[in-house]
Amino acid sequence: MVVRVSAAPVDQQVHEPDLVVDPDVPWITLVWNDPVNLMSYVTWVFQTHFGYTEQHATKLMMDVHTKGRAVVSTGPKEQMELDTEAMQRYGLWATYQKDD
Repeated sequence: MVVRVSAAPVDQQVHEPDLVVDPDVPWITLVWNDPVNLMSYVTWVFQTHFGYTEQHATKLMMDVHTKGRAVVSTGPKEQMELDTEAMQRYGLWATYQKDD
């Protein structure tokens, strides 16, 4: 009878390649100018949905009115989808995109 004895395997360090992880960079929700909604209504929506002060909501509304759009919120994609849908339910033209 032959008995074979083997040494315990040597711990080998396995080097995995460095993974390049693209973090979920902030996404943004944009509200676009439209010919339908009153400026006072847009300001009210920003105050109601986001809890912005009247001054901040008015500034954003003026950006929408004069620049054609305003970034109204930033964050993870899922939240921006929800904010965009909320703005659309209020009747505003809104989209979301990855922030550059």
